Amino acid sequence: MRQFLPGLILALGLSLGTLAAPPPHVVILYADDLGYGDVQAYNPSRGLIRTPHMDRLAAQGMRFTDAHSSSGVCSPSRYTLLTGRYHWRSRLQTGIVPTWGKPLIPETRLTLARLAGAHGYRTAAIGKWHLGWDWGIPESDRKLFPGGSGGRELQVTDSHRRAWSEVFSKPLGGGPLGAGFAHYFGTEVPNWPPFCFIEDNRTVGIPSVSLPVELLRNHQATVQGPALPGWRLEAILPELTRRAEGFIAESAAKPGPFFLYLPLTSPHTPISVNPEWKGRSGLGDYADFVMETDAMIGRVLAALDKAGVADRTLVLLTSDNGFEGGLGVEALEAKGHYPSGPLRGYKRSAHEGGHRVPFIVRWPGVVSAGKVSDRLVHQADLLATLADILGVKLPEDAGEDSFSLLPLLRGEDHELRAHAVSHSATGEASVRSGSWKLILPRSKTGPARPQLYNLAEDLAETKDLAVAKPEKLAELIALYQRLIDEGRSRPGPRTANDVPVLGDPRGKAAAQPNLSR
Repeated sequence: MRQFLPGLILALGLSLGTLAAPPPHVVILYADDLGYGDVQAYNPSRGLIRTPHMDRLAAQGMRFTDAHSSSGVCSPSRYTLLTGRYHWRSRLQTGIVPTWGKPLIPETRLTLARLAGAHGYRTAAIGKWHLGWDWGIPESDRKLFPGGSGGRELQVTDSHRRAWSEVFSKPLGGGPLGAGFAHYFGTEVPNWPPFCFIEDNRTVGIPSVSLPVELLRNHQATVQGPALPGWRLEAILPELTRRAEGFIAESAAKPGPFFLYLPLTSPHTPISVNPEWKGRSGLGDYADFVMETDAMIGRVLAALDKAGVADRTLVLLTSDNGFEGGLGVEALEAKGHYPSGPLRGYKRSAHEGGHRVPFIVRWPGVVSAGKVSDRLVHQADLLATLADILGVKLPEDAGEDSFSLLPLLRGEDHELRAHAVSHSATGEASVRSGSWKLILPRSKTGPARPQLYNLAEDLAETKDLAVAKPEKLAELIALYQRLIDEGRSRPGPRTANDVPVLGDPRGKAAAQPNLSR
């Protein structure tokens, strides 16, 4: 396994002195399950949810219309955003990190947090983590830590309370601190146990009861398990926002830049709308929750203004994947709101609605206001972009799939990445090359044969050209095979994937039993 040598981090940090100007503060607003069409700026004709703060961010910055997450579900997309490496090179080939799962990001891997920290940034992650922890659960007590879904009542015994107390009284390993952040506050997954906040590497309080069964219904929590007495799902998003405001105010008052990764818990389940937002959209609870999310984003932007640092802060707004279709897409579309906008599919899908996401960058003095870019970009690109801003070169064994967006942010308009790959929740590959897109089936699941679309002419993916364009089909399959074999897409020496890639066109990779939730 690769080792990060102290000298490497030191070398990265020393390059700070070569910058012509102080580096910007950085705030990454990472929404959860926010659809491409849920933001008015992306869907003016078929989007009915009012999102004034996100729209203002777009008006003040650059809006990308062809931006992608690594997956149609959350954990793999988060891995890629933080590491600059496609998730399908890791052990997480399908689905998400399971309940009580181990850390997905090794402590040896360069992340946005490690890169920023090496350059004097105060770093914090505030929000949903869902990339695993070293929970310290003894194998003999595993059965006392529920992990299945469903709304069943859990009968808490003295054995449960003993085991929970032993685990939650100790520091947790891994997590955001293990990925390089100096500070963390949030929840591993808001609809999964433990139902409590975690600060740095300790739970805030000791969960000692089961979550009330009524909170496992109607798109609320989904997995029963240890909870704090009186835990309220509605309190999560406001508390995360309050903590973010505090971090900004505190950091702005000190010398040096700050880096805030704010992975929101919304509008993902639990759809726990606070009373002041109930009914505001006229479209139902989900749309109300999007409006509440937009308001929380507005509070974070206002905190930057109040601290006097908005003009020195790069703000990125994006989402980990598309809209969750199980939240009543038919009812929303019947009322005239299309959460995927013009795109086909929703969360989990290899079609565009699964992984083409809002992607807005505001950086006063660098990014011109009101700009729109249709260039192909990917959340993997953040690591190389930050390195470029800091004037450093990424190590060859980091950010293997990351391309700097800095030229586009500065107003240049040329192709930075010729191709990109995203996966469905079950491992089907979506391979882009220019306007062409391949959806490649994998063993025993998904489509029966490859699909091919020309998105320049058919953004809604209505016309499969696989039979009509066999040469283009073969070209994209060969491209994906090369990207697998080389272990990277950014130029550099061939490197190894962590495991055989599921869906390898040669059919050599075996299916893995980690199903999406």
